[in-house]
Amino acid sequence: MSITSSPDEASVPGSSSTVECLDKKLVCVEYPASVSRVDKMLETVGGERGVSRTYAYPNRRLELRFRPQDPFCHPLCGNRFPASNLLLRVRRRVRKKDPKDAQIHMEILGIIGTTYKFQGMVDFQCLAVHSEEGKHTSLYDKIILRKSENQEYFEQPVPFFLPPPIFSRLDSPVDYFYRPDSHHKLVRGLQVPSTRENFIGLNRARRPHNTIFINFIDASVPSEPLEAAKVNWQRVCLKDCDRQAEEDMRKMFESRPIWSRNAVKANIDIHPEKLKLLLPVFAYYMVTGPWRSLWVRLGYDPRKNTEAKKYQMLDFRIRCSTKHGYSISDMPVKAKRSSLDYTLPITFNKAVPQPASVMELPAQEGPSTSRQPVPVRYQLKESSYIFKEGMLPPHRQMFYQLCDLDVESIKKVIERNSGKESACDERDGWCEVGTTDELRDMISAMIKKIIRSQRPSKETSPRMPHHGSQSPFPLIPDTTSPDVYFVTSGDVVPLHSSGPHTSC
Repeated sequence: MSITSSPDEASVPGSSSTVECLDKKLVCVEYPASVSRVDKMLETVGGERGVSRTYAYPNRRLELRFRPQDPFCHPLCGNRFPASNLLLRVRRRVRKKDPKDAQIHMEILGIIGTTYKFQGMVDFQCLAVHSEEGKHTSLYDKIILRKSENQEYFEQPVPFFLPPPIFSRLDSPVDYFYRPDSHHKLVRGLQVPSTRENFIGLNRARRPHNTIFINFIDASVPSEPLEAAKVNWQRVCLKDCDRQAEEDMRKMFESRPIWSRNAVKANIDIHPEKLKLLLPVFAYYMVTGPWRSLWVRLGYDPRKNTEAKKYQMLDFRIRCSTKHGYSISDMPVKAKRSSLDYTLPITFNKAVPQPASVMELPAQEGPSTSRQPVPVRYQLKESSYIFKEGMLPPHRQMFYQLCDLDVESIKKVIERNSGKESACDERDGWCEVGTTDELRDMISAMIKKIIRSQRPSKETSPRMPHHGSQSPFPLIPDTTSPDVYFVTSGDVVPLHSSGPHTSC
C-alpha cells in the first residue's frame, strides 16, 4: 500500500510525495501527561499486560493510576474509539551552514484502528493519612499487609480509615438543572415516588418486556399474549432472519410446550435483545414451582398434565468439597464471575453511538477490497442445556430440564412413578417426593467420577508456575496483536520502546 503523487511536483515545497504505508495495526493511547520515563508511564496503565487485557474487551475503559503503588488511588478512565488514522514519522535534517537547505523524510509506521482518549475528570483522590493536631501521619505501613503477621498485629490500635470505593458514577459533567425524576409526582409541593414499592428499591425493578408472569399457586394460565407484546415484536421484525426466527420458535413450542432460555438460544440464532421481545408472543414465564424460570406455551398448564413431568426444571450446582475430590482452588469448572475481578461502573463504556470508521465503510463501486466482517452468531452450544454421561457442565450452576438429562439411569428414576402420579408437588412436581435430591446426587457422582479419571497422577502432573513468576499469558486473543503507541504533548512513545521519544 502506498500514497502516490506526481513525480514532477515532488521537489516543489508544499507538494506531496510517494510514501510507503505498511499494513500494520496500531493502537493509540492519548496519554494525558508529559512523559519523561517510558517505564514509569507504562506502570500507570498496568504495563503491557494491563493494556493488552483492556484491549481484549471492547467495552472496557483503559484505567490510568498516577500512583500505581497506592491501592487507594482512584483511576482516570479512557474511552475507546474506532479510528482510521495513520502514524507518520517525519524527520527534518537541516544543514548547519545553510539552514534553508533541509531534507524531510516521511515514514508511515502503520494504521491506527483504535484510540483511547481520556476525556473525563480525574475526580477526587483519597490518601491513607491520619491528621491530628495539625500533624499528618501516613497509614500505609499500618493498613497494608506486606508479609505474614501474627495475631498481635491485628489487635493493635489503628486510626480509623475507611476510603469510599467510588466517588461518583460519572466522570463527565452533565447538565442536571434539578429536573424532577419522571417516576416522581408532585404531592403538596413535595416530590414523592409514584408507587410506594419503588420508594426504597432493595432490588432492581423488573423489566417485564410485556411478559406474563405466573406463580405456582395461580388459578389459571393465560392463553393469549399481551397486545403490547405483539406490537413490540412487529416493530423490530424487519429482516428475513427475524421472520425465520419467529417461525422457528412457533414450531419449537408446537413440538414441545416448555423450554428454558438456554435451550431456546441453542436452537435459534437470534439477537438476545430481540429474543426478549419474541418469547412473550408465544409463552409465559413461570416464577415458582417445578417449572420455575421456564417458558411455557400460552394456554398450556403443566400442573394439569402429567406429561409435563419430563419438562420440569432441575437446579443443579457443582458441589465443592474435599470429599468430592476437589476444593475451591482446583475446581474443574471455573466460575462465570469473581469478586476479585469486580469493576466499578465507571470502568465500562456506556452504550453510545460511535462515529463510523472509514475502514468499515463499504466501497461505492466494484467489489469490496477490505476484509469482510465475520458474521456474529448468538446461538449457544448443545452443552448449555443438555447433560450427557461423561461430560462436565460448562458452568457451576445449571438449569436442566428433566428431558434434557440424556442418561439412562436418570431416566429410570424420573419414570419410576409413570402412570401413578396423583398430585403435583410444588417442589418435586409430578415426580416422587425426594426425586430432585436423588437426581442431584446422581449427577454429582458422575462428575466426581469424570474428574478422577481425567486428573493425572502426582508423578506425571506438571508443576504449575507460581503466581509471582513470569509465565506466558494470553494478552490479546487475536493472532495479529497490534502495537500500542502513546501520544503525549508533541511526542509519540511506542509501547516497546526504551530509548528517547520520537518527535512527530
